[in-house]
Amino acid sequence: MVETRVAPRVKIMKAAKMDYGGDKYPCVIRDISSTGAALEFSDFLRIPDEFTLIIPDDRLRLPCRVVWRREYRVGVQFS
Repeated sequence: MVETRVAPRVKIMKAAKMDYGGDKYPCVIRDISSTGAALEFSDFLRIPDEFTLIIPDDRLRLPCRVVWRREYRVGVQFS
C-alpha cells in the first residue's frame, strides 16, 4: 500500500470526545498527525460528517471532517 498522507501519523491511545450539537461521545484517538487522526468508538454511532474533537488532556478543540469510515473507526481531517 502506498502512503498518501501529507503528514506522518503517530500511533497513540488517547481519550477524547466527539462534540456534535452539544452532545459529547467518548472515543479513543488511535493515531494522530498535524492534519488528521483515526478515531475509535466503543459503540456503533451515527458519526456526522463534521464535528469537534475534544482532547481534554491537551486542552484542544479541533474541528474535524470525516474522510473515511469503517464500523467503529473513522478517519478525520482537521479543518
